[in-house]
Amino acid sequence: MISQQDLLKQLRPLHVLVRSTGHITSSGRGFAKMSADDLVGHRVLEAFEVLQPSGVANMSGLRALCGQTVRLRLRNSPDITLRGTVIDDEAEGLILDLSFGIAIVDAVQKFDLTAQDFAPSDLAVELLFLQEAKSSAMAASFSLNARLDGALLAAESEAMTDGLTGLHNRRAFDNAMARLGQSQTGYAILHMDLDLFKHVNDTLGHAVGDVVLKRVASIMRRNTRKDDLLVRSGGDEFIILCPGLLDTTRLTGLSNNLITQISEPFQVEDDDVAISASIGIGTSSLIANASPDEISEIADIALYAAKRSGRGRHVFWTASLGTSLSDLDMPHVAVR
Repeated sequence: MISQQDLLKQLRPLHVLVRSTGHITSSGRGFAKMSADDLVGHRVLEAFEVLQPSGVANMSGLRALCGQTVRLRLRNSPDITLRGTVIDDEAEGLILDLSFGIAIVDAVQKFDLTAQDFAPSDLAVELLFLQEAKSSAMAASFSLNARLDGALLAAESEAMTDGLTGLHNRRAFDNAMARLGQSQTGYAILHMDLDLFKHVNDTLGHAVGDVVLKRVASIMRRNTRKDDLLVRSGGDEFIILCPGLLDTTRLTGLSNNLITQISEPFQVEDDDVAISASIGIGTSSLIANASPDEISEIADIALYAAKRSGRGRHVFWTASLGTSLSDLDMPHVAVR
């Protein structure tokens, strides 16, 4: 049977439990993330400063506020203001049930909070979407969406997931691009095609082809960050959206790792399978004031340049490649 203390931790991740002496005895997961030090054993008023009402200097003063809402802040993070309800635990101690007001965006970014750090009934995460008109909130909500694996889009998760690989699908990518276009977040887009995949399908069958696609999805997950959006956009076509990543060295390392691991021969039952991958990369820093759709298009151009140059390699878009596939003077049908 679950204990009352464990139940409290699940239901109220931002709570603090205080014994009659004023010492903190336990706290929820969310609160633990907010403090650089383990505050269990510390006096509650050494950890918190009560801003309103003012003048609370001891446990008796705090107890007098039972049933009331107070404003307070952690002394080691004075820039984040909290709201708290003081509750009598009926064991001569107190419970501080904490929440954020307008500081929610700053708190999520500073403490790397996730949905599990809020009570199930807490509307705090929903507040991020109400702030989407502001670029800072847009960046925070985009990052939070990725970290929570689309938790705020849970109602549409099935419609935004590729049924075979479990990656996101084109609809999820389009939605992410729309949000990204309203934020100030820098980003990279990688378009990836599998080389020789058509040959695998034609000679070994679609069942083996499905195994190949699932293996590629697994490799993508192993080599990317939790903030990255992984998309199967077509049969053997994939896209990786990397918010906040513009460094060419890191993007080169990611591309090389993907190509190397995908190109490793493997067996499906008794069949030997060998494919490779080509990757085209575009970043938001390459063209001033370009839309996400334009950056996606130049990444696609870079992909075709990679396939044209011999497959199994990656290419960063440069101005010399032009801004349309016709500039490459090559057929519109990709070489598989």
